[in-house]
Amino acid sequence: MQEANHSSRLSRRRRSAQRALPPQPSRSAADAQPLKLEPSARRERTTVQPLASRPTAIAPRTRHALRPAEPLPLRLRKTERPAQPSSPRPDDRRSRPRRLRSQSLSEPSVTPSESPRKQRRARRKASPLVYLTRLMILGIGVGAIAGTVISVLDPALRQDITQAARSATLSSSTSSGDQPARVVMSPVAVVTGQPMTDLTNSIESLTSGYTSLTPGVFVINTATGEYLDLHGTSIFASASMIKVPVLIALLQEVDAGKVRLDESLTMKAVDVATGSGEMQYQAPGTRYTVLETASKMITISDNTATNMLIARLGGVEVLNQRFRQWGLTSTTLRNLLPDLTGTNTTTPKELAELLARVTQGDLLSMQSRDRLFAIMQKTETDTLLPAGLGEGATIAHKTGDIASMVGDVGLIDTPKGDRYIATIMVQRPPNDPRAQELIRRISKATYDFIIKPQTQAVESEPVEAGTMTDNSLDIAPASTSEQEPEASTPLLR
Repeated sequence: MQEANHSSRLSRRRRSAQRALPPQPSRSAADAQPLKLEPSARRERTTVQPLASRPTAIAPRTRHALRPAEPLPLRLRKTERPAQPSSPRPDDRRSRPRRLRSQSLSEPSVTPSESPRKQRRARRKASPLVYLTRLMILGIGVGAIAGTVISVLDPALRQDITQAARSATLSSSTSSGDQPARVVMSPVAVVTGQPMTDLTNSIESLTSGYTSLTPGVFVINTATGEYLDLHGTSIFASASMIKVPVLIALLQEVDAGKVRLDESLTMKAVDVATGSGEMQYQAPGTRYTVLETASKMITISDNTATNMLIARLGGVEVLNQRFRQWGLTSTTLRNLLPDLTGTNTTTPKELAELLARVTQGDLLSMQSRDRLFAIMQKTETDTLLPAGLGEGATIAHKTGDIASMVGDVGLIDTPKGDRYIATIMVQRPPNDPRAQELIRRISKATYDFIIKPQTQAVESEPVEAGTMTDNSLDIAPASTSEQEPEASTPLLR
């Protein structure tokens, strides 16, 4: 019933609308045929477009195929779509919807909240260089962590690394006047191995025949770390052996750029010193280069040259502070040269370990280290440590000789390739010549032990004082500029 009522109401409305329209012209026989829905309209009506891509301002194509004045078929009345008075332009029917549909398929949907910068960043791809950098950073971090863990678990390895690393850090602090900037050093102990027990016993037996002489010996093999320590920490007057640490301090200033080797130094009257050396015979005001002054200080043990360099480095107290920074507790300057009373002091062990550290690359640059040993190889006095060496051996050394003490410190290279450092100091009655003889014998015993380690023993029969001569060692006395004076003449080296 309701459906019948609804159909009647629609019929009445349609008849009212037709009566209100103007009269239509007569139609031909072709127009009198019943209206059929075109296939294109039928297809377009069955196509359902998404809401996001459906054009809102364009009417569906189905009503373009209908004629405005004809009644709609009964099967289309159920849609009840409002009729439009005019149809759109033909060029908008197919081109525009298709273009919009193609745009909707090709362009990605972007939410309004996303900015163009974020869109570009999302489309950008990371280059292989970025991944390589990340891998390198990761590898460095893992290596650092692994090295730390290994060094903590293995104390011996940590000690080797610490000893091998240079601990020198140059301070850039400026000083007033002529005083150069100081070099701050961290003390690094020399790694030692097993003691040379057999050699120690042999040398103790050898020295037992020299009464009233007090020897101090320290020897270290730089390759194996084996060492000999016979009163090595006893304090002795340093005499001219103090010039070795003075030269090392000078070369440190050269490394720091505070002193130039071609720099000119003027000899002042206060610098002139008696004793060994030839610069004392020149007039005050004479000029020398730093390198020339340093060479004379070592090769001919010039005391005047030593005093000039001490003044250039800032004085006695500045040098003593530097010695403490190196870890030297007994090596001390108290007076300028010549120190006839023996107030300047050191120990055999400190001098030997100082040269060992320089050999290992500590304290000095490689260039300054080579320069140090090149100067020490030209030392003219060769009647102490060099007298006990065999043929083909080389030595870079420095002697010291005053009335109460005589000694020698040097770096020795054997023909077999072994390298060791020896310091021998002997405290004696005033100018007792047996001290030089004892040094030569200890030097020969040490050299024989180093080149023949399988023997593990050296001849060490006690010798009466004065019975040891240069001929017994098959060594000819060398002619030097520093001749040994008579026992009654004080030595000033």
